[in-house]
Amino acid sequence: MTIANGPCGFLFVADSRRFVVIQHLAAEGPGLIAAVAAHHGFVVDVRRMDRGDAVPAADALDGLVVLGGTMAAYDTPAYPHLAAELRLLADACARDVPVLGVCLGAQLLAAALGARVFKGPAFEIGFGEVRLTPEGADDRVLGPSGPAFPVFHWHGDSYELPRGATHLASSAAYAQQAFRFGPRAYGLQFHVELDRPLARDWASALPAGVTLDEKRRAAVEQTGRAILHRFFREVPRA
Repeated sequence: MTIANGPCGFLFVADSRRFVVIQHLAAEGPGLIAAVAAHHGFVVDVRRMDRGDAVPAADALDGLVVLGGTMAAYDTPAYPHLAAELRLLADACARDVPVLGVCLGAQLLAAALGARVFKGPAFEIGFGEVRLTPEGADDRVLGPSGPAFPVFHWHGDSYELPRGATHLASSAAYAQQAFRFGPRAYGLQFHVELDRPLARDWASALPAGVTLDEKRRAAVEQTGRAILHRFFREVPRA
């Protein structure tokens, strides 16, 4: 059994099951996602789109996480890698591979499933909360954190609920905040991965007037950690 250095300084067992994380921007790393995945024994393979890394094939991974970014899901002419990500997400869902899409990742997941992604009514940026739908309250990943919980928002686009998907959460500004497709593909418009190092990376990029209050950030981290543990616990083991 081989031990290898992984992203964020974690140690991973090289022959463990592998989650690929698609990262679009230097400052938008996996944060808590990497730590919780490692806790559950998964290799975390971060693919940096901003550095020209290749998008893998769905049959080469055991799980997929697609993170946020400043581009839009419909910006494929300017960002050709997005087209490859859309194909990967569609193929992963067809293969019942566990998927977690966060912010842009949720919008890409919706688009990959045939739904429309479009500009939202206004930017939603900063700390807030989402409220679970009745189906969300029954969901094994999100439900135990409900009926409402704190999150961090940073988006200006929204999406239609994909055909066959289950609507899980909404906010006052955006009806579509979370959905599940099949048993193991989740799209979260909001952020739950905000640990302290990630908050430091985000601080200088946030719009004027938006601050990362530590008490509120810690509450988001506590909730996010619980949600992510449940997500990775649901991943089927070979």
